[in-house]
Amino acid sequence: MLVIPGQSGRDNCDGTISRRALLSVGGSTMMGLTLGGMLQRQAQAKEGGVGGPGFGKAKNVILVYLQGGPSHLDLWDPKADVPDNVRSVFKPIDTKLPGVQFTEVLPKLAAVNDKFTMIRSMSYTPVGLFNHTAAIYQLHTGYTADKVSPSGQLEPPSPADFPTLGSNIIRQKPPEAQMLPFVMLPRPLQESNVIGKGGSAGFLGRAYDPYMLFPTGDDMDMNKLDRINVDDLKLREEISSSRLERRARLRDTINAGMPALDKAVSKTAINEYYGKALGLVLSGKARDAFDLTKESSEMRETYGRNTFGQSCLLARRLIEAGTRFVEVIWPKVANSDNHSWDVHVGLSGRMKNQNSPMLDAGLSALIADLDQRGMLEETLVVALGEFGRSPIRGVSTSGNSNSDDGRDHWPYCYTSVVAGAGVKRGFVYGKSDKTGSAPIENPVHPIQLVASVYHCMGIAPNTIQYNHLNQPRELVQAEAVDGILA
Repeated sequence: MLVIPGQSGRDNCDGTISRRALLSVGGSTMMGLTLGGMLQRQAQAKEGGVGGPGFGKAKNVILVYLQGGPSHLDLWDPKADVPDNVRSVFKPIDTKLPGVQFTEVLPKLAAVNDKFTMIRSMSYTPVGLFNHTAAIYQLHTGYTADKVSPSGQLEPPSPADFPTLGSNIIRQKPPEAQMLPFVMLPRPLQESNVIGKGGSAGFLGRAYDPYMLFPTGDDMDMNKLDRINVDDLKLREEISSSRLERRARLRDTINAGMPALDKAVSKTAINEYYGKALGLVLSGKARDAFDLTKESSEMRETYGRNTFGQSCLLARRLIEAGTRFVEVIWPKVANSDNHSWDVHVGLSGRMKNQNSPMLDAGLSALIADLDQRGMLEETLVVALGEFGRSPIRGVSTSGNSNSDDGRDHWPYCYTSVVAGAGVKRGFVYGKSDKTGSAPIENPVHPIQLVASVYHCMGIAPNTIQYNHLNQPRELVQAEAVDGILA
């Protein structure tokens, strides 16, 4: 059954108009509520008179979420003249910016850091946020979860959750093209058995959930993206495009004879969003965007022939095709070895031979490729983890055990990378102290970075929306970081 979704009230959750009660055009389950619902958006944004540097310069966002908490000291904020148990095991190297050093594991990013802003003063004081899941929720929604155990674990995702960043953006800024609005890949947000917390539309309703592209295979499978399956973006074999178009015309005929129904749903923009869903399937545009074989072998090698690198390349293709928001999640869950940023043990080997080379190639290629194509002027790229790692190796800060070759969780100071529309190029904002323990200039809370993303998208961070109880809630209770905006 092809269901034509409705819009249930101002928060999409109060049941004023049932999605299933509006219209149905029989015979096909090919898209139904899943895609049609995602394409239903409010055609307005409440900007509230906000302006200033960077405001509204971005049309699209790519969030590169480095799940697990990368070590800032071992990547892009190395320290000299510090004790051996603080100093990185990796040598510092010069970058494109005079006086700014990375470590030797990021040579490719060092060659393009004149294209992005680096915030070296990310910081927050943990209140139940010392472990991954709670910090993930805060970073993605801009809010602290209601129920957090001392260990940081949360309850599973709930329809009452605050919406993730991408869901809010596609609601406020619906895409203009017939394309999937919000795509999340290549694996879900996860810590232990808590999966997806902070990654859904929450109280906005499922119509604003991301399209989740999670190919089969375990986290160590570097060829997962060669097996992308987007069967729900194509017609079933027994339903031709002409047959589906005839059904669409039949639906229009029925509507014309039912003026009362037309009047009842006139404010829900049913025709507009139904047309977009139908057009998306018939055009094949989304399927083409997912086809990495259309890229040259040389380009695929530049990004890296691994899950993270190919995910970054796919993010560019999706944005190019008209997707508004893409989230690339680091393809290895926290609390695990091999390729994870959660380096409680084995830091020197894992960061040198596994995760850092993938990050270096994939993120540098993404930024350079977008820039070369002229897409960086309209695309905001944000890369960071939920926190950093402890300045002193081998100590416990979160209750986990750590070897001498490992660092624990550290939310008090870490680094993020922001590039593209609305932000400065070749800029370092904030400064950490001698050991990378705390900011000494311009501390930035992660929810301020969330506010900055909204700002660059032309959305006032204090825009009011209504939750599942019809209570007013701001998108985020923070202001954009003016010092990074251009």
